[in-house]
Order: sequence, then structure tokens, then C-alpha cells
Amino acid sequence: MKKIISLAAVLLIVFVVQAQQPLYKNAKATIEDRINDLLKRMTPLEKAGQLNQLNGGIFTGPAANDPGQLAKIEMVKEGKVGSFLNVTGANETRALQKVAVEQSRLGIPLLFAFDVIHGYKTIFPIPLAEACSWDITQIEKDAAIAAKESAAAGLHWTFAPMCDISNDPRWGRVMEGAGEDPFYGSIVAAARVRGLQGNLNDADHIMACVKHFAAYGAVQAGREYNTVDVSRVALWNKYLPPYYAAVKAGAATVMNAFNVFDGVPASGNKYLVHDILEKKWAFKGFVVSDWNSFDEMITHGYAANRKDAAYKALIAGSMMDMESKVVVDYLPELVKEGKISMQMVDDDVRRVLYYKFKLGLFDDPYKFSDATREKATEFTQANRNEARKAADASIVLLKNDHNVLPIDAASNPSIALIGYFAKSKADLFDFWIANGKAEDAISVLEGMKERFVHSNISYSDGYLPDGHTNNQLIEEAVANANNAAVVVVNIGLSGKLAGEDRSLANPVIPEGQVALLKALHATGKPIIAVVSAGRPLVLTAIQPYVHAIVYSWILGTETGHAVADVLSGDYNPSGKTVMSFPYAVGQIPVYYDHYNTGRPLPDSGDQNWKSRYRDIPNAPLYPFGFGLSYTHFNYNHLSLSNNTIAKGSPLQVTVQLTNTGQKAGYEVAQLYIRQMTASIVQPIKALKAFKRVYLQPGEVKTLQFTLTDKDFSFYDGEGNVHIEPGAFKVFVGGNSHDVLEKDFTLK
Repeated sequence: MKKIISLAAVLLIVFVVQAQQPLYKNAKATIEDRINDLLKRMTPLEKAGQLNQLNGGIFTGPAANDPGQLAKIEMVKEGKVGSFLNVTGANETRALQKVAVEQSRLGIPLLFAFDVIHGYKTIFPIPLAEACSWDITQIEKDAAIAAKESAAAGLHWTFAPMCDISNDPRWGRVMEGAGEDPFYGSIVAAARVRGLQGNLNDADHIMACVKHFAAYGAVQAGREYNTVDVSRVALWNKYLPPYYAAVKAGAATVMNAFNVFDGVPASGNKYLVHDILEKKWAFKGFVVSDWNSFDEMITHGYAANRKDAAYKALIAGSMMDMESKVVVDYLPELVKEGKISMQMVDDDVRRVLYYKFKLGLFDDPYKFSDATREKATEFTQANRNEARKAADASIVLLKNDHNVLPIDAASNPSIALIGYFAKSKADLFDFWIANGKAEDAISVLEGMKERFVHSNISYSDGYLPDGHTNNQLIEEAVANANNAAVVVVNIGLSGKLAGEDRSLANPVIPEGQVALLKALHATGKPIIAVVSAGRPLVLTAIQPYVHAIVYSWILGTETGHAVADVLSGDYNPSGKTVMSFPYAVGQIPVYYDHYNTGRPLPDSGDQNWKSRYRDIPNAPLYPFGFGLSYTHFNYNHLSLSNNTIAKGSPLQVTVQLTNTGQKAGYEVAQLYIRQMTASIVQPIKALKAFKRVYLQPGEVKTLQFTLTDKDFSFYDGEGNVHIEPGAFKVFVGGNSHDVLEKDFTLK
């Protein structure tokens, strides 16, 4: 009898506890009901806190007594912080999360965010290089691995992918994007969102953030944080498509850009945030500022003071405030004054809370902060293998005179490896390396010695870390070259010059490196240039002095292995450029999908009174979509299913692709169209499809592409879709310049 009474008592206690438990803590309730219950319990200040993101750092060990960190912890206890950036590691995130859920009034968990741009511990090629692979499956897989490593370290959110289209290699942040083409950029953006986020129902994926909204890649003169001034036609057709693709792929968050658009800073730009993002695109996630961008509206001359900045950001549709603290300081006051409605505040906070519930943080706040899983997940050999595959496919072969590549490893040639970057691991990484470590990377020197194990590989610096050189370094390099059968020279720019605040007025090969190449060329030996850089560089000056150019970008952890794979022929290079390479700095911006002028430069004949330069060609040195292989691909028999089609009817395009060389390899077949006449002038070419195909020597494949109304459409300046009848051209080839073409008419 006593046991029965005891059991009844226990059941009664459980019932009473459950009855007293707030609904928002009930895991069996719907997310919507839990959010509604929590919102009713929150004060205006606590709601403002959910829209406040602070820069974190270290909160354990000696740092726990730092006055600045203690002040942030107090803010967490008071419910004034909803998210931190730059707090990483399972133990660190767990310690800070414990303060939020156990010492604040409502126990609302924190979101931890970090810039995981191309890997967390295992560092993949920079996004611009990775895009040159045209391997969408690998790109998505790379993002998924980065997410898994990040999630195991306690992170919930990354500020990627960057979806900014840019034509300007002076801008340091081109390294974060997918290049100059909006169609291809859209496909890459969606793939990265899918890889990072999955469906957010496990502990292996994290929230993605579409940035920088909008048109930040068009900053004038390629200068970071600079003004953007583009037409709405350009906005809708050139710059918005990748953001839209990422949003439609399910991205949880969007980040404001630093620039102005139509004279209004993006953070307070109602047209961008409210009209486009929320109304036209039905975006249901939340919008976060870039670092201090709410407060910077004062400096722009758009907001009068910090309170005005908070007001203008919030009414425009922006939500979470990164680091400027204007929202947490002034939102309660703005609500009290009736300038901002509580309904609007609740809608903003609801979006943040939704993802905290979606991630399962209310039920298990430490779900992502697992030190055992962190150790088992990060920098595994499997992850490094994928990074190597990604790096292999990212390399672009730009020149290969007399087939000096690949180097025949079986013949055990003596190789002179020259160039400071070949041994420097620190220069293998760019600004955005998350928690990657240079000492974990494979240098070019290490990769070459490992692959050409039976060859005599002699090394010389050739130049100083800053690219300058002197007579002694050149003499040592020349002596080295004279004793070798082949010379490999690693030149370019350090990865440290790629990323935010890394704009360059002259993206060129340093003069010291050019002088080195001239001296090496005089030896008469085959000269192979391996160019490391986080952007396209002007390569015109080195063309006469090298037999081959291997553009290796910034490849991350597996750099040395990948370079050796390509130089040896273990991997047949398949990368294709996603930005045009300028002939000269004065051409910039140069890009393939430009409009015709009223006086375009003809292919032949009188070239006076035309749109041209007097001193250089109009065309880039290397066009969009260009890349060589160790084999040769021929395009033949381009055909269309019809020469005239009606709106709503698909057009089938077929072409025959043949590997006429001696090696198997990948080719990226590209399809472009041009609408000859329209109510809004159209580009001379616009990419609409591509296929990455693998062919054995002598193999022939017939490729088929299907074009639909979507491919024939364009936007007007207000985002309305137009499909207009008229004459079109379709082009297919291995790059944007060397193509076959056919005509058709859309009725």
C-alpha cells in the first residue's frame, strides 16, 4: 500500500511540475505556440536583446576576469544579448550558453555565429577558386563538411555564402564569391546554402547567411566599403539573381551590405529589405546587419544619431544588430514613444526565436557543444581528402606552350622549384581561414617532394615575402635553374592580401617577380609559372617569359598536394575561369556579359571612331569560362530542335563533344544566348546552361541542353519579368569566346 501511495505522490508531483512549466519549455508543443507563449513573457528590453549580436572572444580561463568580457556576461544574464559572433569551440560555447540558459530570467539560449567562409578547420579553396571547378556536387559537399566541423565546435550559424557578383578584381572580396556571372553565381549560391544548412534537423548543419544584400560587389573602383551606384535594371538582372537563388534554397538569414543603393544605406533601405526581400521574395528568415552597419548610417549622412539609426534600420525591415548596440539601447524607447509598434518588434523577434527552436536549443542548449564530437569531427583524413579533390578541380591551366606540362615523373627529372611562396605555409591562407592553422597545410615544396620522390628537387627563394627581389636572390635562382631540366616558379600574391579590406589598385604580378622570370627565361629552360592569388591578376607582363601558367589561386590545406597532382598529370586540369582576366589594369572592370555600344569594335575593317582603346585590346587576356586541359576537346554539329519556337515551348540544343587528345579529362561545355532586340538592351552573351562531362581519349558524347521561357526572360527596373519575341542567337563552346553559334526566333 505504501508503494502505491508513493507512486501516486510521484505522479501528482510530475503533473504539478508540468502544469507549472511554461509552454515555451514544453518540447511537445508546436514551435508557433511556444514562441507565442515566450513573447508574452518577454519585456521590451528582452525582446531588444534577441536582436542584439555582440562580438565575443574568450570567456573562460584568465579571460573570464577581463572587465569587458564580464560586462558582456552581465548583459547575457540581463537578457540583453541574443547572439554572439567569434565565440568558437565546444567548451567555450557551452560555458557561455550555460550563463544564458541558467542565469537569465527566461533562459533563452544564444546563437553562436562565425565567418566560416571556406572551411572551419579543414580549409578548402577560396570560394572564387572553388567556383572555377564548375563541380556543383563537390561545392555542396565542401560546404557540408565545413558545416559539420563548425557545428561540432558549438556553432549554429555562418556568415556565408557571399552572393555578390563582381567584375572587379581590385576588390579583395572577390575571393568570397563565384565570379562575374549571375546565372552561374545563382547555382553556386544555392548549392552552398544546401550544403551548409541541410534541413537544420540535426547537429551537423548550421544556418547560412546570404550576403551582402545588395550589390556590394559593385563598389566603385573596387574599394572596400565604397559607394555603389547601379541602375535598377542592373540590380535586377546582374546582381540580385544569386541572392534570390540562395533565399529560395532556404537560407535562414540575410546580411545587409555596407554600401548605399539609390542613395540610401542598405541597412536602412526599405526598397531592398522590405519591398524586395520580404514582399517580392517572401523571405521568412531574419536580416542581420554587417559589423556596425546600423551605426554607420550616421557617418553616411542618413541617420542623425544612434537612436535615429535604430529607428531607420528597423522600419526598413532590418532586424538583428551586429555590434553597434543601437537596437538594444533604443528599441524600448522607440516602442514607448509609439515610433515602432510592438507588433513589428514581435515579428522580428519571432523570426530569431523560430530558429532557436528549430535548432533544438530550447530542448538541448548544448546540442552543438560536444567536445568529444568536436575532436572526432575536425580535420579528419576524410575531410582532407575532399579538400584535395576540391583543390585539384579548382586549378586553371591558362597556358601550356609546347606541352611542357605535365611533368613526366617517371623520368625522374631534376626540378628547380623557385619562389618564396612555395615553402611558405602562412601565405597559403587568406583572411578568412576560420580556425584553420597554417602549420597543418601542405606547402608546394612539400607536395612536390612527396610526388616527385625520385627527382632531384632543388629550392630557391627567388624573391622576398613582399614580392621584391635582389641580385643575390636572382643569381641563386638562375644557378638553380641551370642545373635543372625544368623550372617551376611559384609567383603571385600572398593569401594575406585576399579578403575584406584587401582592395588593391594594381592587381598585378610584382615587378620583382617579373624580373626573376626574365632572368630565368634567359636560361633557355622550360619555365612553368604557378600563380597563387586570391583574385585574377594581370598576367600580360609574364606571358613572354613562361611556357606554362598554372593558376592555383589560394587552395587552403591541401595546396601542395593539389599543385603536385596537376603538375605531374595525376590530375588533368579542368578548371575554367569565372572572372575575366584583364589585359591591363586600365580595362577594369572587364567582363563578358556586357552590352553592345552603338559603335562596337568590328572583327575586321575600319576600327576608327569605335569604342576601343588606342593602346591595348578591348578583349581580356583570358575570357570568362576559359581553361586548358592536357587533352583537347572539339565541338561539332551544333543543332537546334527548331529554328522557330513559340513562347512556352522548350528549345532543345545539341552539340557533339569529342576528346581528340591522349588523356581522359573533364570538359565544361557552356551554353550562352543573346536576344538581338528587346525593350531593354540585352548582353552580347548570357550563360544559360553548362555541363561538366568526363571523356576518355577518342570518346564522343552528344550533349543536350533544354532552354525554356525562363532562359529567355529578363527583368525590368522594378523586378517584373519580361519574355519578348524576336531573334536570338545560341552559342556553345569551351569558353565564352570560342563558340559555335546558331540562330532561332521566339514567336
